[in-house]
Amino acid sequence: MNVQHTLTPLPRMVERDAWLRPAAPEIIARGERFRNRLNNIRKWSRSLSDYANAHLYFGIHYDPVRHGWWFREWLPGAKEVFLFGDFNDWERTQYPAELMPDSNGIWSLFLPDKTTHGKLRHGSRVKMYVHGADGTWMDRIPAYIRRVVQNETTKDYCGQVWEPPTPFDWGDDHYNLNIYTARDGGPLIYEAHIGMAQEKEGVGTYDEFTEKILPRVKELGYNTIQLMAIAEHPYYGSFGYHVSNFFAPSSRFGTPEELKRLVKRAHEMGIGVVMDLVHSHYVKNVNEGINRLDGTDHLYSQPGPAGEHPQWDSMLFDYGKYEVQHFLLSNIKYWLDEFHFDGFRFDGVTSMLYHHHGINAPEWNIDAYFGDGANRDAILYLTLANELVHEIRPGAITIAEDVSGMPGVTVPIYDGGIGFDYRLGMAIPDFWIEYLKDVPDEQWNLYRMWEVLCNRLPGVRTVAYCESHDQALVGDKTIAFRLMDKEMYFSMNRESQNLVIDRGIALHKMIRLITATLGGEAYLTFMGNEFGHPEWIDFPREGNGWSYAHARRMWSLADADYLRYIDLQRFDQAMIELLKQHQILSAGYGYQLKVDETNQTLIYEQAGLLFVFNWHPTASIPDYELPAPKAGKWRVILSSDETRFGGTGRVHDGAASEEYFTYARTDGDGITRSYMRIYNVNRTALVFETED
Repeated sequence: MNVQHTLTPLPRMVERDAWLRPAAPEIIARGERFRNRLNNIRKWSRSLSDYANAHLYFGIHYDPVRHGWWFREWLPGAKEVFLFGDFNDWERTQYPAELMPDSNGIWSLFLPDKTTHGKLRHGSRVKMYVHGADGTWMDRIPAYIRRVVQNETTKDYCGQVWEPPTPFDWGDDHYNLNIYTARDGGPLIYEAHIGMAQEKEGVGTYDEFTEKILPRVKELGYNTIQLMAIAEHPYYGSFGYHVSNFFAPSSRFGTPEELKRLVKRAHEMGIGVVMDLVHSHYVKNVNEGINRLDGTDHLYSQPGPAGEHPQWDSMLFDYGKYEVQHFLLSNIKYWLDEFHFDGFRFDGVTSMLYHHHGINAPEWNIDAYFGDGANRDAILYLTLANELVHEIRPGAITIAEDVSGMPGVTVPIYDGGIGFDYRLGMAIPDFWIEYLKDVPDEQWNLYRMWEVLCNRLPGVRTVAYCESHDQALVGDKTIAFRLMDKEMYFSMNRESQNLVIDRGIALHKMIRLITATLGGEAYLTFMGNEFGHPEWIDFPREGNGWSYAHARRMWSLADADYLRYIDLQRFDQAMIELLKQHQILSAGYGYQLKVDETNQTLIYEQAGLLFVFNWHPTASIPDYELPAPKAGKWRVILSSDETRFGGTGRVHDGAASEEYFTYARTDGDGITRSYMRIYNVNRTALVFETED
């Protein structure tokens, strides 16, 4: 069913925020552009979803009626186009495509089975031979190809016809991510990379991830996996961000069917699978990708420097071109329909939203957000993309990686926004990096900590995280590495006595707990970071001798009881269970009860629970008085200092829990309030629950 969106004369997002009043004309214009484009699409197709079917037309497809193969490609600048491959012994010019009249550059070729003697089939390796607008003749890979494989000898890539005779059996898979995550209060996201998810020195596979990693994610309690580097990319070390083939899942991890089995198995385990989608740029490579596919520099990009990203060494999409919109929207539908992904984390949204791409950005103010520096074509595309995702799969989620904080990114389209479900809380890891790097513990400003963690407008659903893959790369450091550094290599044995390790383990747990309970409506971690993985990520490259030693996760460290990594993993499991059991992510803002700068103690209420964080390096205070949100009896349900989490067990060490009773006191303002006294232990987070 098509939902007709109507914007009031003054969009709701403006009605709710008077600061946006000067931008009302631009916000209204954005809505009008979206409605006009959507209405035009619906004139051509019954719905946006029907429109986003370019992948069913372009590329290589079998026609069971005519018993042969169709090949179609959009190459308006090309002078001649041929299809060749192993089916015709790689004879480049045997099968010419024809330019379809009045098609704006669509080349078409039909190859009956009898013509190729049945040699063109599922699994055939193919390429195009393109006589480009610039006069060059080049072997190219079709833009809509569904599988790309690398020759082990020559190392070059070619397309592979992928249309299995037996469709994948999804069974009764009708997973709804929103329903599953709502039961837990919100998405609990485990960010993962298929290739480096194994302990072996090499590239992991979809099947290995299904067999070995999915059970770990389930045991840890996360309800969502965010998979990186799925779309094909020629350089492994790009972390999947220099995409060459947008409709081809990376063959270095296995076949498309093996990826489908991964998703299906995750759904059976109650885990959603979100794809890290890169529509912000594409690889420059001419041999492998879509750059200069027809011999021009403006097929999928704008011509000249406007088509290149000045820092990423990659190409930028021209979102104002309808064929590019069609390509990208169809790519979204392809991943949703063909692989049953449950949504997307859109990479590089800041780069898309602005013509300056966030480089040397001006001060983020209303003029920057709504002036000519904003990329209106990209904003329109992102709005269409969100509409499409939720039209196809209402239970899916979309996440924007935007550091600029543009108003409206997570506002519903019908309220004047762009329509993302969540944004990444990117200021939070930056804050932790700054403090761990530059500020001694005893100087941590608790008011600033609170402000950073709670700095989001109502309704702006945020994915909170202390660190993601970005902080784990060579050149940066994980939180564990910043806290413990080289000591991790020598002193994580349980028998070792090391103050650096004790401090690191204590703060690692506290940072995660306060971020997860205050920072947003979803929580994310990168695989291995939950147990303080000691190694950075360094993909094989010339500078490290093409080694895989640091492009893997050493799970055995977290499985060894004689090492202290398992303590951090146990705490992470307990924290995730706390979030789920008490629906903390859906509880809204925390309520600040006390900031004690002298004793570095921050106290707040969240989801009916009482949280006490003592960040002080040494000060443990007996009979510490604190305000209680409710009169009655309270008990500790979680302590980061429990011995099972690598602590000393000074408060609440196991199943037995001390009880704390409140008392009433009339303060100087004449108001009677409830208080109680606890043992406030240094470098410890305590969570209390009331007993009615």
